[in-house]
Amino acid sequence: MTPFALVYTLHLLAALIWVGGMFFAWMVLRPAAMKALEGPSRLKLWVEVFQGFFRWVWVAVVLLPISGVGMIHLQFAGFEAAPRYVQVMMGLYVVMTALFIRIQALLLPELRTAVTAQDWPTGASVLGRIRRLVGINLVVGLALVAIAAARP
Repeated sequence: MTPFALVYTLHLLAALIWVGGMFFAWMVLRPAAMKALEGPSRLKLWVEVFQGFFRWVWVAVVLLPISGVGMIHLQFAGFEAAPRYVQVMMGLYVVMTALFIRIQALLLPELRTAVTAQDWPTGASVLGRIRRLVGINLVVGLALVAIAAARP
């Protein structure tokens, strides 16, 4: 396996884990949880899901720029020679990371506090805000994947 192939594979796996995890949560887990669980149980489930999934997102957050910069240097001999789509992808990564950090640092602790206090209305409200940001991040992530797939 060439150095580029290794770095590219790690990059793709990190993106797959992050974007695929959001897709699964939004399109499969959320509807199933809505049907199968009452509000308090659903909120408890999401606290656990986010804690587990966010560990993997942090791996992706770290690995994507490292592998991305590695690919830039292996394929384009530096940032100056990288095509515009690479710069767009880097910008979208920054947007996704900012949204993720907002959820992780601000909203997840608020959700955890509401669930611990059994304040179900507040927990539901916070979960709704998290859901909206994850939805936005999913759209950005899918756009990023589309850009990567359509590259020349």
